[in-house]
Amino acid sequence: MTSNMAAPVVVGTDGSEVALQAVRAAAREAAERGCPLRIVHAFIWPLMRVPLGPAPGAPADAGLRNQAWQHVNEAVAEAHKVAPEVTVDGAVVPGAASAVLLAESSAAELVVLGSRGLGGFAGLLLGSTAVQVSAHADCPVLVIRGEVPASGPVVVGVDGSELSEQAVAFAFAEASRRDTELIAVHAWLYPTPVGPGDILPLVYDLDAFREQEERVLAESVAGWSERYPEVTVRQRLVRGSPGGALVEQSRTAQLVVVGARGRGALGGLLLGSVSHAVLHHAESPVAIVRKPRTVKGS
Repeated sequence: MTSNMAAPVVVGTDGSEVALQAVRAAAREAAERGCPLRIVHAFIWPLMRVPLGPAPGAPADAGLRNQAWQHVNEAVAEAHKVAPEVTVDGAVVPGAASAVLLAESSAAELVVLGSRGLGGFAGLLLGSTAVQVSAHADCPVLVIRGEVPASGPVVVGVDGSELSEQAVAFAFAEASRRDTELIAVHAWLYPTPVGPGDILPLVYDLDAFREQEERVLAESVAGWSERYPEVTVRQRLVRGSPGGALVEQSRTAQLVVVGARGRGALGGLLLGSVSHAVLHHAESPVAIVRKPRTVKGS
């Protein structure tokens, strides 16, 4: 994919302003991580068996293929403005956007994309590409919603699951790299069945249950606090909806990190209800961690 041995940050572009916002964010991510940047345009038209070159009598730079390269070249130029020190590679790759980005994710440090692109319906909060890539990528996915905040904490959702632990690892590394504090949020409600045949008690000791949830939160960040002593951590235990709690925190955050699924999620779901809610409603960029690459220094 690239001559540089380091795994690249990959970003998709389609010529929209939302995509260019993602390109700018991806260029900054690549610069801060010391990675090359790979900009890809998913070129679906060859699959439609339509003419790709200029029509008879049209200018030489017309046609669908030339337009695709114009999108890529514009994005490369934008990336160079933001991070001139970063090695940038642009490519037009045949295929649908989700399939192309998922294939790219197998060798990427991070995939970055906008929340919507060209062809998206204005009434949708999030494009289908962002949802599909977040659910299945082989590396963390960063979804950009507007311009990236320059300050604010990194917020991570914690629930004690394996994916939550991976999200916590990613969030600590991000907070350290960004030189900001980390807010670990664990929201709880009364227990609910997580599988067929589960039998739950009719009466709960609320204090005991709260103490149990406090332990889940504390244990989830304890080891990582030792590994990243420079990161100030604030723990927030919230009684209520996990998705709602994270969306609320996103209003002052520069990044919200969640796992693709957590405790109690059905394996057949593309994304858990919490990550789905955060993707659609957060007011900050959102990182979805499903299969994180090895954290540097871990």
